[in-house]
Amino acid sequence: MKKLIPLLLSVLLLLLAAGCSNKVTQETVSKKTPEYKIGIVTPTLSASEDEFRGADKVVKKYPGMIKHLTLPDNFESEQETAITQIVSLADDKDMKGIVICAGYSGILPAIQKVKEKRPEMVVITAPIWDDPDMMAKYIDLCLDTDWLKRGETIPTKAHQMGAKTFIHYSFPTHMAKELLANRRDKMKATCEKLGMTFVDISTPDPFTGSGPSPMLQFLQEDIPRQIAKYGKDTCIFGTNCPMQDVIIAKALELGFIMAEQCCPTPTQGFPAAMNLEIKPEDAGNFDKINEMIKVKAKEANETGRLSTWPVPVGVFFPEFSVEVAKGMIEGSVDKTNMEQLGKIAKDVAGVDVHFNKMKPEYNNYYLIIMDSIIY
Repeated sequence: MKKLIPLLLSVLLLLLAAGCSNKVTQETVSKKTPEYKIGIVTPTLSASEDEFRGADKVVKKYPGMIKHLTLPDNFESEQETAITQIVSLADDKDMKGIVICAGYSGILPAIQKVKEKRPEMVVITAPIWDDPDMMAKYIDLCLDTDWLKRGETIPTKAHQMGAKTFIHYSFPTHMAKELLANRRDKMKATCEKLGMTFVDISTPDPFTGSGPSPMLQFLQEDIPRQIAKYGKDTCIFGTNCPMQDVIIAKALELGFIMAEQCCPTPTQGFPAAMNLEIKPEDAGNFDKINEMIKVKAKEANETGRLSTWPVPVGVFFPEFSVEVAKGMIEGSVDKTNMEQLGKIAKDVAGVDVHFNKMKPEYNNYYLIIMDSIIY
């Protein structure tokens, strides 16, 4: 018996330990298992890499909670299919929120149908481009970039970076767009206010004639002429995405300022102009990509003269929107509290994000400007 007692005690302790371990495991699993789901809708990887990668990031962040749905590549011709896909999310009783990061118009009818079926469903768009008044009526929270405000923030940043001249390159098709024309006018007014020279130059139009090649060739030849005329303390801005490769490459060569691209992101223009070797596994690692750009800027003596937003807005919006949707579903986030939204945004972006109402009467439609990284 004396020999059996210690053995029995050991077995008992093992059983108790196993029971406690099993209890902890069950509690851990219970805590990790989501009580609801959030659907996130984006274009495909080939149609819009940033939004897709942003959604993929939150799928990995919240395994089992997020359902990622991709829209047809040819959205305009398959709009009814896309609407059916979005509405189908509301058929899942565990689905409590839907985040749509698509940048398309024509999605509002799907949201209206979702709200008819599930009025309590939290819906966030970041962005879609339908009628703003209708969007504000049916969507819980609408988000977009403050494209017009950038007409003020970009020249202001350029001035802070030492620019004395601001050159705006565009073409007739773009200047026929009201928003882009108004932003150009705001850039000019801001330059005048800051005492900077504003120069407006029209390039060959890539949407007519021979495509982008004449435009890019014009930039290759004209940028050196302008820098020779106005000096290195000149900021160059182009309204078209393909322009950015040439502008940044010429900045490295000639030493002028590039305060921000048309679409502010470390992955526009910089990789091509700097011959960055970004491995597939680093495609969404913006800390690493930004560090690579800093090194290349230093090598070209361009430190302090190149800048952009540290994270693409297309990657930022899906993660930020999911965090806000979670908070709204759980009752911890007030969508009308811009200070609260700002704190969540800073946690996601790593820098301050500024929110402005799209219209004074809207408490659920905000336009954002992100603080910059200067390389």
